[in-house]
Amino acid sequence: MRILLTGAGGQLGRQLLLQGGDHAITAHLRGELDIADLDAVRAAVRAARPDLVLNAAAFNDVDGAETHPDAAFAGNALGPRNLALAAAEAGAAVLHVSTDYVFDGAKGAPYHEFDRPAPLSAYGRSKLAGEVAVREMNPRHYVVRTSWVYEAQGKNFPKTLRALAAKQRELRIVSDVKGSPTSAVHLAAAILRLVDSGAFGTYHLAGGGEGASWYDLAVVFFRALGLDTRLVPVPASEFPRPAPRPAYSVLRTIQSPRIVLPPWQEGVAAFARELQAL
Repeated sequence: MRILLTGAGGQLGRQLLLQGGDHAITAHLRGELDIADLDAVRAAVRAARPDLVLNAAAFNDVDGAETHPDAAFAGNALGPRNLALAAAEAGAAVLHVSTDYVFDGAKGAPYHEFDRPAPLSAYGRSKLAGEVAVREMNPRHYVVRTSWVYEAQGKNFPKTLRALAAKQRELRIVSDVKGSPTSAVHLAAAILRLVDSGAFGTYHLAGGGEGASWYDLAVVFFRALGLDTRLVPVPASEFPRPAPRPAYSVLRTIQSPRIVLPPWQEGVAAFARELQAL
């Protein structure tokens, strides 16, 4: 399969390149292709002649989206719309990566693909708008929602915790916000399996199990690293942020094919081992 990949320098993009060796991938790093520019997107699609346009690019500054909503919508809604449209014009499918932040967390139980979105933040609204645009522009689409992605080479919360542990004997970690920690290694493998299936639609691909708080993740992560830093569970109110987050955004899947990622604890432990080997 010929794939045009955007966001190739991000956590997921790197893993898709590493694992997608069976496919001919044309990769675009940030700055190489402005997905908000329809003419540029059309030219890139014509040059690559892909069977699939895979969008792993995004405006990921959740708090920054509150003060820069136009930039968030350009990256998370207009860009995906352009990619889906150009793909449709070229007879290609499109896969767009979205987020658990399209939900408000009020359900209090894991969200499946057919639950109604209700984003709380500008970031969440921009990501939901991207989903809608992709579905409208290209009937041959995959929308993949995921959550709390991390990867050894990337910038992410677990790596921040590890850096803080080198300087502090005690860390206060939020324990009342729950999501699905997701290894980019596992996510990339699941996405490649999905596109091989040819079953278009909306999918939740996130770390398996009943979800975790940031505190839960830190406990498993530090145990795997062999660190004895004292971890103190605290409410999210101790760390106020500009953008509201869903308090409970664990993802599960009821789609077919039913692609279930390994338990989130396995991903975190493997991630810790990889960091130690670097």
